[in-house]
Order: sequence, then structure tokens, then C-alpha cells
Amino acid sequence: MVTGGRNRGRVGVMKNREKHKVSFETIHIQDATGHELATRLSNVFTIAKGTKPWVQLPKGKGIKLSIIEEARKRLAVAAQAAA
Repeated sequence: MVTGGRNRGRVGVMKNREKHKVSFETIHIQDATGHELATRLSNVFTIAKGTKPWVQLPKGKGIKLSIIEEARKRLAVAAQAAA
């Protein structure tokens, strides 16, 4: 789980760890939808081993939706509420 930076709240599997001399270590993470992100090691908090979480994840399972996907989701909920 990413706890800081622009990717805060996202959850995924750590794929790679880059060690840089005199700089920050970078972690590459792949989420459940296949999107990859990179962040500093200090922004990562381990909550699972493999794909089995040790804690209960929030409603969205830590998956970041695009702006279009969020809008479609809101419209679908509004349409169900109106029907």
C-alpha cells in the first residue's frame, strides 16, 4: 500500500526495487488492473504477502480509476437511484 506521494492509497504487488547510491530507493508496483506505478521506498507500507492481504482493504480495493471511469461510475449510481 502506498502511504505518500501522488499514488497515496493505491494497493498492488511490488515487482521491482531499485537501489540508487546517494538517492532514494524506488519501488515499482503493479495494481490489480495491471497499471504500474513507481514510488519511493519510504512511501510504501507492506500489508500482505503475495496477493493475500493481512488486513481488510477499503471499498475500492486501492485501485485508482481514471476521470472517465469515475464519471461513468457516478452516472450508473445516479441512474440506479432514479429508477
